[in-house]
Amino acid sequence: MKNIIIASTSTLHGGDYLDYILPELQNHFKDCKTILFIPYARPSGISHEDYTAKVTLAFAKINIAIKGIHEFENAPSAIQNAQGIFTGGGNTFLLVTQLYKNELMTILADAVKKGTPYLGTSAGSNICGLTMQTTNDMPIIYPPSFKTLGLIPFNINAHYLDPDTQSTHMGETRETRIKEFHVFNTIPVLGLREGSWLEVKGEKTLLKGNLSARLFRQNQTTVEIESGTDISYLK
Repeated sequence: MKNIIIASTSTLHGGDYLDYILPELQNHFKDCKTILFIPYARPSGISHEDYTAKVTLAFAKINIAIKGIHEFENAPSAIQNAQGIFTGGGNTFLLVTQLYKNELMTILADAVKKGTPYLGTSAGSNICGLTMQTTNDMPIIYPPSFKTLGLIPFNINAHYLDPDTQSTHMGETRETRIKEFHVFNTIPVLGLREGSWLEVKGEKTLLKGNLSARLFRQNQTTVEIESGTDISYLK
């Protein structure tokens, strides 16, 4: 049975890394002494080692150890034998490229579908959808495919931002970008605001956190989804 947390962000303004969601993670990973961390997204170009060290400090607060996937000689085996898995944020293009390069995309999807507890934040959440095409990240590297884990039957737009009606900035809004996506694609897109996450238990998906989310579907009016809503109907 799938057991997944898909979080919009790792850090809230004014808070420390993962602090806002640690109580949830303590329960989510309650049967895990060690979690496998996938640092491939490398936010700001941070090294795998430094990224893993940062995550280690956060999880030490709930007495869970962290081991980076780069520390294993056999990465597929590391995933298959992991007690729990966390894929961190950063650049989704880089993350997806590395998962394909190391032949891990299918192996990771299979492990999570079989019940290995999984946490994704930001880029690690983007890959939970059907494709990575609704990421906000720059294409700094060319992945073999935009197809991702397919753990949920829609796409995620992490760090979703509402249009600022007072801003004089003339660049495109997130809503505009998602509408551009829907000119060519029928996949629903859920805009997850920072501080919100999805809890996936088996085939049931709940929106959690203090904020609502925005649901975009091709040729349909955008819908505001309230926290606590069961969105298992979404296909």
